[in-house]
Amino acid sequence: MPTVVLMDVSLSMTRPVSLEGNEDFQRKNLAVHGLNMLFEHMASNYRLEFTALMAFSSLWELLVPFTRDYNALQEALSNLDDYDKTCVESALQGVNSVVQQEWGNACPCQVVLVTDGSLGIGKGSLRHSLQTLNHRGDAKKFPLPFPFPTKLYIMCVANAEELQMSDTMNNLEELLHLSGGDGQIFTVDGALCMKSVQAMFGRLIDHAYSPFHAVLHCGNLSSDVQVFPRPEPVIIDEEVEPIPQSVNAEMDDVGAGTTEELEEEPSASQMAGKSPNFCVLLHGSLKVEGMVALVQLGAEWYGMLYSQADSKKKSNLMMSIFEPGSEPLPWLGKISHLGPISEATENPYGEDDNKSPFPLQPQVKRSYAQTVTVWIKASGLQTDVQKILRNARKLPEKTQTFYKELNRLRKAALAFGFWELLKGVADLLERECTLLPDSAHPDAAFQLSHAAQQLKLASTGDSQYAAFDHNIVPMHTDFSS
Repeated sequence: MPTVVLMDVSLSMTRPVSLEGNEDFQRKNLAVHGLNMLFEHMASNYRLEFTALMAFSSLWELLVPFTRDYNALQEALSNLDDYDKTCVESALQGVNSVVQQEWGNACPCQVVLVTDGSLGIGKGSLRHSLQTLNHRGDAKKFPLPFPFPTKLYIMCVANAEELQMSDTMNNLEELLHLSGGDGQIFTVDGALCMKSVQAMFGRLIDHAYSPFHAVLHCGNLSSDVQVFPRPEPVIIDEEVEPIPQSVNAEMDDVGAGTTEELEEEPSASQMAGKSPNFCVLLHGSLKVEGMVALVQLGAEWYGMLYSQADSKKKSNLMMSIFEPGSEPLPWLGKISHLGPISEATENPYGEDDNKSPFPLQPQVKRSYAQTVTVWIKASGLQTDVQKILRNARKLPEKTQTFYKELNRLRKAALAFGFWELLKGVADLLERECTLLPDSAHPDAAFQLSHAAQQLKLASTGDSQYAAFDHNIVPMHTDFSS
């Protein structure tokens, strides 16, 4: 989960703070000290995660693009300049641009906004941005919520009392709400000093950047691993009183009889890089064979381990967590029913691997399995209308086909509430009737007029004529003589 650090370098960050020893510090110095503490922690525990550093005042600047080099991040922090007023909206637009350019919309991202709580002045201030939220066009839309999953952490180099003297806290809480609510606002406890800022960033580390140690077991083999990012608790909405469900301290790998367990404290073998490591063996095996390992995370909660390459030379052992439940993958059935082929009465894959027991067929045929008309693109709708017109020009030979296609379009239009389509096709049929050549069969004009009239009646929405199960039947004529 990449991280974007957004550092406020406006003039308000240069306000002095009196510390012990009569040495004056700026709020910016305290913020840099806290960020250095965060980067040192990530360099030790989150070496594989990418982090970017941005600075902002009225404009934003990408100081360090996404990198794993935390020395470069700390060096950029030591060379920060001071600029003009605060403009949070501009900074958030910069985050949106940088993240989408690097990761797209699917990758979740953490944003750490470091500021002194100053909201800016006049147009461009956070107050002004929030007050004008409902009076904007699409061209000037507020950047939150981001199009990608986000956790926003706001680090205020100020204590709660200072923020509560104005409406700063209310505006920051609204900003957090607009981002989706995933995140937190951190403030300094007590007097503003080096220790209180360290404690604030320590709370952020404990909350969002604490490592998740695990022990991977397979029979008599085991290996210490770390999971990045930390697995989040899941709330099952179907429960009457939903309780967040967390990954248990013990996980059983049910694929190929392997087991995975979690412990809170890492063992000594975690630090021994030269000792044999089962995690490396498992990763290599899954990568070469192109297979996955099924892992149990808790009571009726499963996931899978697999190898994923982020470049031609580097690959990672990944874990995807399924939705809680005994049947997270409907085509697979109940995971508890899986077992080795040797225990089956007969080989479910056939003697020559010519069949497969998957996907499992549902006992009840789903309604969406029926053939239905779907118009995703304009070209699909145009094709169906053209098909009706082609058959209309071949009446009466194509009478049955004409009415079959007409009723199919009618039902779809009624299902979607697309009354205008029925009126439009009726007008087209009336036009075709006027364009019939003199040599045309007289039955064609009657059928076209009849079909157009029925479509116009259905387009009114009157239940008498717009019944979904009703079909337009050909007009009875007699031209046998």
